[in-house]
Amino acid sequence: MNKTKLFKAGRIWQMLLYAFFTVFLLLILFPFLWMILGAFKNVRELFAVPLKFWPSSWSLKNYAEAFSAQPFWKYLLNSMVISGVSTLVVAVTGSLASYALARTPIRGKRLVLIVVLTVSLLPPITLINPIYQMYSKMGLLNTRIGLALILAAVEMPTGIWLMTSYFQSVPFELEESAMIDGASILRVFISIMIPLVAPGLFTVGIMTFITAWNNYIFAAVLNQHAAARTVPVALTLFETESYTPWHLICAAAVIVSLPLVLIVMLMQKRIVSGVTSGSIKG
Repeated sequence: MNKTKLFKAGRIWQMLLYAFFTVFLLLILFPFLWMILGAFKNVRELFAVPLKFWPSSWSLKNYAEAFSAQPFWKYLLNSMVISGVSTLVVAVTGSLASYALARTPIRGKRLVLIVVLTVSLLPPITLINPIYQMYSKMGLLNTRIGLALILAAVEMPTGIWLMTSYFQSVPFELEESAMIDGASILRVFISIMIPLVAPGLFTVGIMTFITAWNNYIFAAVLNQHAAARTVPVALTLFETESYTPWHLICAAAVIVSLPLVLIVMLMQKRIVSGVTSGSIKG
C-alpha cells in the first residue's frame, strides 16, 4: 500500500515537473515564435486589437521587401567573415596560450588566469574610445579584419580560461611518452593534445562565433560604412524618425537568427559533449 502511494506521488510530481518545464519552454520560445509570425503579418495585423496571433496570409513579401530595403546579402557575408575570422583567431591563439598556461611551471599561474578572466568582465563601452582612437591611427576602421580582431580579443580571455581546464585534464604522461619517442612540442600539441581537447575547443569556437555574430556595440562604432556593416547593425537601419516598419524588422530578425539556430541545432551534441566533458574532467 505504501509503495502504491509512493508510486502515485512520484507520478504526480513527475507530471508537475513536465508541466512546469513545458510552460517554461513556451515562455522562452514565445518571443521567437511571435517574431516568426510577425514576419508574415502587415503593420495592421501586428498592432490589431484584439490581438491577432496568426497572419491572414502566409506570404514572403516582407522578406523580399527587407532584402530590397537593405543589402542584406552583403551584411550577412560581412557577419559570416568577421565571425569566422574571430573564431579562428580565438581557437588558434587561445589554444596555444591555454596549453602554455596549463603545462608551463610558472608561479602565479592561477593569478594570471584570474586577471585574464577579470579583463573579460570589463563593460565593452569602457573600451570603445581607446580602441576607436587606436584603430583610427592604424587605418582599421570600417574593415572586416579590424572588427574581427577586436571581437577575438574580447572573447580571448573566456576562451583561454575554458581551454586551460581542458588541457590540465589531460594526463602529462601522454605527452611525456611522445617526447621520449622523439616528438617535438609542436607535434605533441597538434597530434595528441588537440584531438583530446577537441570537444572543448569546439564549444569555445561555437560560443565565440555566436558572440561575434550578435555583437552590436563594436560593430556600430568601428564599422560605420555600409560596405563593412554587420547584420545586428543593419536591423536598426529600418527605423526612421517617423516610422518603424516592425513587419520588416521581424523578417530581417528571422534572417539574422536563422544561421545561429541552424548551427546550434546541427551541433548541439558536440556542444553538450564539450560542456559535460569539461565539467567531468575538471
